Amino acid sequence: MDILLITMTLLTLIAIGVPIGTALGISAVITIYVFDLGIEMLGINFSSGIASFPLLAIPFFVLAGVILERAKLAETIASFFELLVGQAVGGLGIVAVLTCMFWGALSGSGPATTAAVGLILLAPMIRHGYHKSFAGATIANASDLSIIIPPSIAFIIYGNITSVSVSALFVGGIIPGILTGLGTVLVVYLISKKRGYAGSEKRGTPKEILLALRKSVWAIFTPVLILGGIYSGIFTPTEAAVVAVFYSLFIAIFIYRTVTWRGFIDILVDASVTSSVIMFIVAFAGIFTWTSSVLGIIDAAANFIVEISPNAVVMIILVDFLLLTLGMFLDAISISYLLMPILIPVLAAFQIDPLWYGVIFISALAIGQATPPVGVNLFTAANLINGDVDSVAKEAIPFIIMDVIILIIISLIPALSLYLPMKANLYAP
Repeated sequence: MDILLITMTLLTLIAIGVPIGTALGISAVITIYVFDLGIEMLGINFSSGIASFPLLAIPFFVLAGVILERAKLAETIASFFELLVGQAVGGLGIVAVLTCMFWGALSGSGPATTAAVGLILLAPMIRHGYHKSFAGATIANASDLSIIIPPSIAFIIYGNITSVSVSALFVGGIIPGILTGLGTVLVVYLISKKRGYAGSEKRGTPKEILLALRKSVWAIFTPVLILGGIYSGIFTPTEAAVVAVFYSLFIAIFIYRTVTWRGFIDILVDASVTSSVIMFIVAFAGIFTWTSSVLGIIDAAANFIVEISPNAVVMIILVDFLLLTLGMFLDAISISYLLMPILIPVLAAFQIDPLWYGVIFISALAIGQATPPVGVNLFTAANLINGDVDSVAKEAIPFIIMDVIILIIISLIPALSLYLPMKANLYAP
């Protein structure tokens, strides 16, 4: 009866449009109260859910991303890539993918990347003959990379739930992120070649490319600073987030001079709102996880998954498709708190490396950001082109197929995720 109550309450709240974070919290609180599971534990669970040193990285990375967005660095990066590869078949589409890959290494947010890159490149792509829905789908799907290529808020959440090193997760996401990005570039090229989407008329001269590189070098150095410091062991991901804030603020105010001190107040407000939403979900999801554990839901669900198949590979693939399905309706943070407590004992039972699985898990969740009906990247892109989500979603199908192929490859080859963390002595299985 208790399991039925928490499940039905959660599903009912989601069905009537209650935000997922609120739905998780309300369903957990109602269940705790009705079955007297210890209402006095709410305050402790709420505070302990967010009182974590690794989670401190989230507001700092969010703040750094907002600063860099207001500094208009995405425009600088896009200009460099356009001079470099814009003249190729589907050149502007490829520029969009590369810019999303790079911007994802700065923002860690799919919708933020979609908005930042879309505002710069959607109009030029449409002017060059790209169908507006294809242009939107390209940027929406390429922005998925924001939670695979570090720094990634999703990796921070996964590491906090599983106690896996966030530094190792960041470094482990580099190769799969690049591989997914190259797959997206391939899709753009093949479709552009079929439809006749030409590149830019102007080919960048070596001098122009070097000049653009010089202008964007401060932006390009940002992920090098963050990941280089983590890779070399100079600082932790949380410390790296603080460094990123001060570095981004320095280049925004003193180098590019695109942010004023008055504008910085607006930046703090935007970053605070975004961080509050994330931490709100984290806190309420933590209460839901605790309640599910007390009710025995986690153990029962874990045993059920283990009994489905004795083969670890089959289990991973089945869970991949479960994640793809859930990603159509829920956000990555909520799915992480709903499923990872269940999957932790499953990973132990199958002796699956939790770092490797972390990259698989986040890669699967990334695809959900561009799959209907609740793909946040799709809605952002559709709004930017003043189009409907259905048309953008239709154009996104080839990208999703490629992403699923890459996901299966990552799920079958652990070395793609484990090589760099082990090479950097950040992780020892």
